[in-house]
Amino acid sequence: MSESGKAKSPLNAVKSGLTGRTVLLPGEDAAEYQRHLAAFTDEFKPAGLRECELVQSIADTWWRLRRIPALEMALFAKGRIEFANLFEEEDLAVRSHLIDAHTFLVYAKQIRNLQIQEARLARRREKEMAELCALQQQHKEREMGNGFVFSERAGAATLTAAPPPVPSLIPAIPSYTENSSSLSCTPIGSSGS
Repeated sequence: MSESGKAKSPLNAVKSGLTGRTVLLPGEDAAEYQRHLAAFTDEFKPAGLRECELVQSIADTWWRLRRIPALEMALFAKGRIEFANLFEEEDLAVRSHLIDAHTFLVYAKQIRNLQIQEARLARRREKEMAELCALQQQHKEREMGNGFVFSERAGAATLTAAPPPVPSLIPAIPSYTENSSSLSCTPIGSSGS
């Protein structure tokens, strides 16, 4: 690959911004993106490198997913301008629907691509959310194992000492490997004799 090709390759998906490394497209509000990212960080409170990476990726995926409806609307707006002179013999109310249908047929490949990208991004988001939740649950369980538990008070999480374990009043149930001849079983529907 040529040097110019290598320089362009990371920007190949900038047209839609749904794939590739570039999240923020030219013309998008960088301050709004930073607020968006901060909201995800505040909500998930990542701890450790992997959780931070997951929160960043989830926020970026949401940002890209938000872009898809705007791209679809842009395709139809382009079609209304491009095909404005079609169907002039039709009633005005019907004409706009015919232009939209024609736009859909002409730009079917692009619309289908948007739908494919939306499904791919949604799967990625769900997978990463599951991984993040699992990591955060592991952290919570480790903290609980250290004698502390989380409690929610007035919207803020606080650590409190876990109560000491209570001795069980339930008799132990014999395990499967113990001698089963000592167990008495009464079949269902039997009177016991």
